[in-house]
Amino acid sequence: MTLDPFYLITGHVGQLELLVPQGVRLVQLRIKDQPEEEVHRQIRRARDFCAVHRAQLVVNDHWQMALDLNCSFVHLGQEDMDTADFPALRRAGIRIGLSTHDEAELDRALSHDPAYVALGPVYPTLLKKMKWGPQGLDRVRAWKKAAGDTPLVGIGGLTPERLPGLFEAGADSAAVVTDIATAPDPEARCAEWIKATREYVR
Repeated sequence: MTLDPFYLITGHVGQLELLVPQGVRLVQLRIKDQPEEEVHRQIRRARDFCAVHRAQLVVNDHWQMALDLNCSFVHLGQEDMDTADFPALRRAGIRIGLSTHDEAELDRALSHDPAYVALGPVYPTLLKKMKWGPQGLDRVRAWKKAAGDTPLVGIGGLTPERLPGLFEAGADSAAVVTDIATAPDPEARCAEWIKATREYVR
């Protein structure tokens, strides 16, 4: 499959609804530390909103809810992979993106024939404390060589100015969280990202 080169990640359905109409085609809803009922409400609302705007919704972590709500795409971290029912997801036709940070995780992820693998953080990031330092563009190149035809998503510390290097190194999509979420005008910043990534559409 091919991925849109701009991969928006939002932490709340309200932010998703604000930004997707800018022209977003690929968006992940990453909800943390919320009651199950609230997570269910947000995923359902995001599913319907993305359907109207023809955007691909990716549900982070909550694979069982994605199954229950007939969503079509999930993203799983390495710990989520320990408990995820991959056969059930496959039977439902749900595509799966997987996070990776080192060679062992990449090998494990590729063994599941994912829709994409993500590598991060490419650059220093303020999003969350991680035990991995910045991976750098050389690691992006190595990951793409290992991943072959499997699309590669770069995440962590990305800005529009860093896109040429990221895509030259082999990434297929740039995942963005902080640069838009912390912008004074998230809508305008999102529009800048969309414009900057259009030349990388394949």
